[in-house]
Amino acid sequence: MAYDKIAFLADRNDNAQTALKALEERYGNAPVAEADVIVGLGGDGFMLRTLHRHMTRNVPFYGMNKGTVGFLLNAFAVEDLPARLGRAETATLHPLRMKALREAGTEQEAIAINEVSLLRQTRQAAKIRISIDGRVRIEELICDGVMVATPAGSTAYNLSAHGPILPLSAGVLALTPISAFRPRRWRGALLPRNVHVKFEILDNYKRPVSAVADLTEVREVVEVEIAEAPDISLKVLFDPEHNLEERILNEQFIP
Repeated sequence: MAYDKIAFLADRNDNAQTALKALEERYGNAPVAEADVIVGLGGDGFMLRTLHRHMTRNVPFYGMNKGTVGFLLNAFAVEDLPARLGRAETATLHPLRMKALREAGTEQEAIAINEVSLLRQTRQAAKIRISIDGRVRIEELICDGVMVATPAGSTAYNLSAHGPILPLSAGVLALTPISAFRPRRWRGALLPRNVHVKFEILDNYKRPVSAVADLTEVREVVEVEIAEAPDISLKVLFDPEHNLEERILNEQFIP
């Protein structure tokens, strides 16, 4: 596929800004509203913000690494960008929608491409009841927190919390505890991607909890519901030799 109008977006660091100037001199820079593809220059955090800010554009995204890890990004090069875009492979990401009810009675929604995580706000462990599709599965989880991660996010915070790495094509989500105290031996679960997860905060006055969906934090929540957002599909482009499915698979064999 040919992409005639390319919009370049760059992080504020010097490396990303230098790369932006080089690409603009070579290819110009189309307005985001008119672009056929959005190219992000930075690290994984910048790419995540770019996906969030422009997810309603319904165009593919292609990232080039001018940050650190670069898991969601391709190698940077000025040359032959149209050809690289033309032969790139598409990974379709399905984000999560979080609905959080606060102690004050207000409700807030947010989208998570990587994960929705619940975290204790004070020195005391959180107490959380977990229901899956209306059925209580854990009456009381005593923990520092708990998260629901997508396959794309399974190699991020989820992996740091000893959660499983999920291939994109697996069709599952990871339910992963963070420093669980009781049940002590519970290490989490794999859930079908179409499930409805509900977290209820027990003893929320004494043990307050915040909910974080990627870039959005909601403090002092009492109930959090999570489900896949079927109305949102994000198309992210990867060079064939560095496609996202292969990267996720490869992560399982890194010592």
